[in-house]
Amino acid sequence: MIHTRTHSYAGMDQEENHGMTMTGRIIRDAWVFGVLPEGDGFAGKSAGDMQNLFEAVHQAWEPYGQLPSRLPTELAERHARIHAEAVHKAKAAGWSAELGEDD
Repeated sequence: MIHTRTHSYAGMDQEENHGMTMTGRIIRDAWVFGVLPEGDGFAGKSAGDMQNLFEAVHQAWEPYGQLPSRLPTELAERHARIHAEAVHKAKAAGWSAELGEDD
């Protein structure tokens, strides 16, 4: 019998750098486009689920050329709010946008 171990994503709130990662950005963008309910940190999801989320978010961005400046007003305002709140929360938790020596 072969045993496989299923790895799951711990959730954006458990991420290193307080969610200021590529995965965290994709999850927040999923909130912007309504792919995920706002606040859903995607905890417990598999790598396949994550790949599906990445693809859905990429597809949602496509009409806007992946540029926030091309979003319609409602989405642009939601994008700005969600990402500003995330930066504020991460900074309050000790995250710094400055690159370290190993970056």
